[in-house]
Amino acid sequence: MRLLQLGFVIALASGLATILIHITGVSNPDSSFHISDEDLEALRSLQSHFQQCVSANGLGLQAVSGKDYCEITMKFPRETVPKWRDPKTQELEGLSFDFNLCEAVATWEQVRNTTTILTREYIDALPNGWEDYAWRRINKGVLLNKCENRTLCMEKLSLVLPERPPYIPRQFGRCAVIGNSGDLLKTKFGNEIDSYDAVVRENGAPIQNFTEYVGTKSTFRLLNRGSAKALDKVAELYDTGKEVLIVKTTIHDIMSKMIREVPILNPVYLMLGSSFGSAAKGTGLKALEFALSMCDTVDMYGFTVDPGYKEWSRYFSESRQGHTPLHGRAYYQMMECLGVSSYLYLIPCLESVCFTCYFMTFSFPHQEISV
Repeated sequence: MRLLQLGFVIALASGLATILIHITGVSNPDSSFHISDEDLEALRSLQSHFQQCVSANGLGLQAVSGKDYCEITMKFPRETVPKWRDPKTQELEGLSFDFNLCEAVATWEQVRNTTTILTREYIDALPNGWEDYAWRRINKGVLLNKCENRTLCMEKLSLVLPERPPYIPRQFGRCAVIGNSGDLLKTKFGNEIDSYDAVVRENGAPIQNFTEYVGTKSTFRLLNRGSAKALDKVAELYDTGKEVLIVKTTIHDIMSKMIREVPILNPVYLMLGSSFGSAAKGTGLKALEFALSMCDTVDMYGFTVDPGYKEWSRYFSESRQGHTPLHGRAYYQMMECLGVSSYLYLIPCLESVCFTCYFMTFSFPHQEISV
């Protein structure tokens, strides 16, 4: 079994400088980085309990050990028939996906200690933040010549750019992130969802007519590009208060016009965040990331693919064939079982500095979990 070390890598992703934590295996037995037998046993136990959880609750998924206690391959049953094709290669989606449990925990812990709202403070702190980054958060920003006219860029961002972070880590206690799965209609969790300190919803998912299943409370709503362009309609979905609207893409002239002229009274911000990987492109994972940045615990409702593993289902409309449903389903299962395992993971000391990461408290209340 290879030892582990913690490395910090500063990367640029789409012009955004973010800090990513990578945990890599070290095969050199003479390495100065050591992990105790007790910690190694904790990792082994974590992987074992994780595999048991996937076997018991994965609807046919299996978690196969990799070359160390962090690496796992999630495999779908052989009889699974994938339907999604890569638009570039036209290849069908595969039936197995590799994950690193330790990297996942480290990424989540990083998110828990940072803000995920874009601010003026953040842009100003970046080297050449306005010239190299700010224009990327404006629709058709390439036409702005890298914010050569900074006043114009500031004007376009002004409606969604607070000076400082409006929310801080662990500002809320218990939070619920509500997905859009049709499984929500199988159990009435409305009252339970309303008991949380904050509730995060996605895109145009309705509340009216579904309150006994999805609750009535809504604190935040994460929006993709399409939903953001219909900002006026989204703002009407929660008529008992003003949800905070978080746009995960760019500010668009259509959005700005609606905010000014409708007017949109809800607070509207742009999201700034890490990436959970290629399986996490959807709004659901960005909603989770946002919740982790400001909540002590996060419970998830409505994050499943239909039992046939073929397409994403919705509680308010017909199923749709979204991108990478199998990869996404495997990723959600990984999150569920890491949360269920609830183990303390000790990262070895690096240059006399020790880091301790705790697993997030995830739960999928629509399923009975057994380990």
